[in-house]
Amino acid sequence: MPRSSLYHARQFPKAPRPRPTPAHALSESERHAVRDLLNSERFQDLAPRQVWATLLDEGIYHCSWRTMYRVLHEHQEVRERRNQRRHPNYSKPELLATRPNELWSWGIARMRGPRKWQHFYLYVILDVYSRYVVGWMIADYESAALAERFIEETCIKQRIAPEQLTLHADRGAAMCSTPVMLLLKEWGILKTHSRPYTATDNPYSEAHFKTMKYRPGYPDRFASIEAARQWARAFFQWYNRVHYHVGLNLMTPASVHYGHARTVVEQRNRVLQLAYAAHPERFPEGLPTTSEPPRQVWINKPIQVLQVPEQPINAR
Repeated sequence: MPRSSLYHARQFPKAPRPRPTPAHALSESERHAVRDLLNSERFQDLAPRQVWATLLDEGIYHCSWRTMYRVLHEHQEVRERRNQRRHPNYSKPELLATRPNELWSWGIARMRGPRKWQHFYLYVILDVYSRYVVGWMIADYESAALAERFIEETCIKQRIAPEQLTLHADRGAAMCSTPVMLLLKEWGILKTHSRPYTATDNPYSEAHFKTMKYRPGYPDRFASIEAARQWARAFFQWYNRVHYHVGLNLMTPASVHYGHARTVVEQRNRVLQLAYAAHPERFPEGLPTTSEPPRQVWINKPIQVLQVPEQPINAR
């Protein structure tokens, strides 16, 4: 199109001329009959082309299948007509932890056994706020009964009170089982689940399992379940009490879980003060300090969170 024609069309727009109705078009009554036929109980789950072919085999012809689509389009009825399963819409979990034993995340990982296709199953419950492994268990198989007993023993060990805890997991068979659901209801524990095929909805358990399997010395296979338990016992001792977690500002999970983080920060700051006093020229930005672990840990933090200013302790 020349530029002059484009400018002229913009300056003097013309209304589109109505398209004339062809002489061989279907009448209004015929179009209603076609629509009623397509939406009848017999053909409501079939595409217009399937209806057209079925009627032809029965010696009946109303119109082309393209015209059938046009008739449906006039009434905004061109859509998926097959009777098929619809997946539900799962909401994104948004969970907040501000103290230990407020939000737990748990999962089950497989550990290779001595033979091909043989696995041991590692059950792990992780405190989201402190990253402390509050409970673990290795079994020969995955089952709801074992998960129920494992969760109950962990709650007893951590002295969980009613309405205190939220337990988050993915949608595995053991996680969604009825025995686990009844146990959590009995203990007054709120349960939440990740969306299907969304590993980022359970990030702390996934990150923990990656730390475990990429740990130097993690064997390719375990000779027996006793060997797996022996290795896991040493690993969780290291992870809870020796490992300096990056997400905790290089604190150990045990120090955060049991409330020793402030003491550790004060001790580290004293060491930094002595280092600064000895060689201030090595710290061009001034006295270095360390920080406490984050006070809020989220799973899927909302985009906008209302920040409420902290009130003084003696405020009325």
